[in-house]
Amino acid sequence: MIDYKILSIASNTRFIGLKNKFTHRCTKKSVRCGDKIKIEIITKKDKIATMRYETESCIYCQASASILANKVSMLSIRSLKNDFKLIEKVIKNKEFKLPKKLYSFNLLVNKKNINRFDCIMLPFNALIKALNI
Repeated sequence: MIDYKILSIASNTRFIGLKNKFTHRCTKKSVRCGDKIKIEIITKKDKIATMRYETESCIYCQASASILANKVSMLSIRSLKNDFKLIEKVIKNKEFKLPKKLYSFNLLVNKKNINRFDCIMLPFNALIKALNI
């Protein structure tokens, strides 16, 4: 059963909808489940200023994209791959803890959702692909 909090996060529409204003963009599709995401980002120096997205995906991918779009301005481009690896460690091993800047992902990143890992990480994968890192 899907947690009500996940539904609430996924239904946040603040960053949904592409505006065709971007420095980078990407479309990514999961080969495992068919989820699809399109993102547009605007970068300034080593920071991501904004992210907009559209999905044809499950609730887990939508919630992950919503959290990422909301927190993306707090992440540096240089640390993005390391942030991705931290989330991967947490979902596979409960002994790791997410840093404060990624704490919002705690609801999604846990052993209970390990089968949805690809869905949860699709927005991160699209962001990494868009930035060519």
